[in-house]
Amino acid sequence: MPKTDRTERARQLMAFEMAWREQGIVAGIDEAGRGPLAGNVVAACVIMPEEPLLIWVDDSKKLSEKRREMLYDEIMEHALYVGVGEVSPQEIDRINILEATKKAMRQAADQASADYFLIDAVKELGLHGREEALIRGDASSYSIAAASIIAKVTRDRELRNLDLLYPGYNFAKNKGYGTAEHIDALKRLGPCPVHRRSFIGHFV
Repeated sequence: MPKTDRTERARQLMAFEMAWREQGIVAGIDEAGRGPLAGNVVAACVIMPEEPLLIWVDDSKKLSEKRREMLYDEIMEHALYVGVGEVSPQEIDRINILEATKKAMRQAADQASADYFLIDAVKELGLHGREEALIRGDASSYSIAAASIIAKVTRDRELRNLDLLYPGYNFAKNKGYGTAEHIDALKRLGPCPVHRRSFIGHFV
């Protein structure tokens, strides 16, 4: 996408949340890893300044891995606040993935001084500020998009490390998702300590 188009896209994402920004400090919250069969669920909370506008910020799923890694560094450099929360596979099995996601989001936002928390789809976190749950928020809000990048890169890096600890499942490539290759490995090798037992019951 040409730079002029990227700039316009970033401006659209920022404009979407200006009504909240005019009334106070806005934080964006998103998660990565609700659906995979293995690994933590990771959430990020980010407070971004209006300037500089990082023109490549967008829904993390729309960006290449290389671009996300670059943006991770840019967001970490310019953000006014970045918080990350994580919940383990064992706790996901114990409390369910929705409650685990909420817990990770609360951890990520715990130290954020924000008036408004824009959250991708999830409701009723009980944060110390007003909450707005936005469907497909990562594709609409600049702050949620930035949080989606932080959460995704953090989790992807962890899965690459887990691939070294538990070779055979190809976590570096599939990031814990239930690809055909991953499911075949589960059937051959059985689960490892980072698999979510509540997610894999019908595969093993």
